[in-house]
Amino acid sequence: MENTNHILRRQQYEKAAMSIISSTKTKTIIVLFLISIPISVLAHKPHIIDFRFPNLYPHALAWDPSAQHFLVGSHNRRIIASVSDAGVADTFIHDPSLPENVTVLGLAVDFYKHRLLVVLHALDPLPRFNALAAYDLRTRKRIFLSLLPTDEDEASAGTPRENANDVAVDFKGNAYVTNSIGNYIWKVNEKGEASIFSRSPQYTAHPVDHESPWSFFGLNGIAYVSKGYFLVVQSNTGKMFKVDEDDGTARLVLLNEDLNWADGIAIRRDGVVLVMSTTKLWLLKSQDSWGEGVVYDKIDLNVEGFATSVTVGAEDRAYVLYGHVDEGIMGKVGRESFGIEEVRSERESKEENVWIFVLVGLGLAYFLFWRFQMRKLMTNMDKKTT
Repeated sequence: MENTNHILRRQQYEKAAMSIISSTKTKTIIVLFLISIPISVLAHKPHIIDFRFPNLYPHALAWDPSAQHFLVGSHNRRIIASVSDAGVADTFIHDPSLPENVTVLGLAVDFYKHRLLVVLHALDPLPRFNALAAYDLRTRKRIFLSLLPTDEDEASAGTPRENANDVAVDFKGNAYVTNSIGNYIWKVNEKGEASIFSRSPQYTAHPVDHESPWSFFGLNGIAYVSKGYFLVVQSNTGKMFKVDEDDGTARLVLLNEDLNWADGIAIRRDGVVLVMSTTKLWLLKSQDSWGEGVVYDKIDLNVEGFATSVTVGAEDRAYVLYGHVDEGIMGKVGRESFGIEEVRSERESKEENVWIFVLVGLGLAYFLFWRFQMRKLMTNMDKKTT
């Protein structure tokens, strides 16, 4: 009887030990998985896409989440090209009915209406032309071509020609286009009906260095915020404005520094705003819905590539377009290769890595604690068995 109890007790101890060992193995696998996380994060390199499309000289960039590819607009070929993650470029839209040599300056994907919105502008010395075109993303057929109206007061005063530049779209399908020379914003509704939407004294209330070569270039990049307003940057002052969606009133966003020669703007899902010039990308945050904002990181861009646009692609990654548009403006031909490159914040990467290593440290501590407990229990079982 005593031997039977001894055997049963032994079997119970062995069962408990196997349970602990199995649990420990599981935790070991988890810890090894956690250790692999920082290695993969640290090994991640920015995504660089080199694509070939002779004489495209693209200025505008957008990401189509449904098709999972980029769209870029040509400087003077009436072409919008698609670019895959692997750098395969194809003609997406070719519209020969547009004026010859017209420039695609802005692109926006209307995800809810399945449309591509295209800002068109004719540079000097071509005849005046400022328009917004809408194309069906599935059929690639044009839905409308809306000529953007001239401000009669400015025209009678001899103000230089308008310059339609960038575009943003709200949830209802209304498009908003910046006028860089006139310093106002057009609105084009879903049917293609255009009007002047926002003309604010704020747009001309800040000093401009008229000795600068591009001093006449005002309102530029525009992005829609789902809370009911737009963020617009102004190139010649480096200012940012918050524009109300309902009445077009504008307020200056107070920043800790000017965004000199700001061009494009995009917004990540986490609310971080990306603003770029040809030489720099700024990352901004706000705690009060953009009454004030803070530049918390700056990244130098490749000057030779002449960056002109920024967008948010897959996995909330920031991409800039190196389209060498300066060469196209000067009339150069022959370039075949262009680039779309992911831009990463070193500061954000360091902060992410710190939290990952903290997580790994906690996992290791947990593992070592269980390992100690297992050894202690096994020792006690051996003593009792003996």
